[in-house]
Amino acid sequence: MKVPALQQLYIYLSYTTVVLSVLYPPSLTSADIYRYVDEKGTIHFTNIPTSHRYRLFKRERSRLRNSSPTRYDRLIREISQKYDVDPALVKAVIKAESDFNPYAVSKKGAQGLMQLMPKTLKDLKVYDPFHPVENIDGGVRYLKRLLKQFNNDISLTLAAYHAGAKTVEKYEDIPPYQDTQHYVKKVLNYFDRYRQEI
Repeated sequence: MKVPALQQLYIYLSYTTVVLSVLYPPSLTSADIYRYVDEKGTIHFTNIPTSHRYRLFKRERSRLRNSSPTRYDRLIREISQKYDVDPALVKAVIKAESDFNPYAVSKKGAQGLMQLMPKTLKDLKVYDPFHPVENIDGGVRYLKRLLKQFNNDISLTLAAYHAGAKTVEKYEDIPPYQDTQHYVKKVLNYFDRYRQEI
């Protein structure tokens, strides 16, 4: 009996998953599998989606997470150096904003590692907010802009990143919002920690 092509593909994928789980047990690796079907009907699979077209196909049940705190260190250093921003500050913002989850989306619509809002994404010409390079590059450029605007005052820059530059200008200080004040303190704590590490 001839097995249909699509069924053969799923059998092959199941077999591949079993083999990989034996060769690379969950304690050693971590990767969700994403897929999308293009216009020609070709099915594409990846563990690092580079487009919004990919949808989760199989979730990795490993104890390890894809959002390792050191996973993006090299990328953070390279992009921060490019724009002359302290990489420890960038890493601290990422930790507070998304906890290193590149696919994070907030209730307000902020997206990716540095949780950029749609308007900011458009302004910064970030076309794929879930791509770590694009997101961090856009986020660092935005941080640099705020640092210049607030004379390199890190606390005011973080407040503006969280609550908006106009709000900080209005109060000429960290706005009297509990969540913004908490955010600034949290990022500064991470900043102190990461300055020793990155």
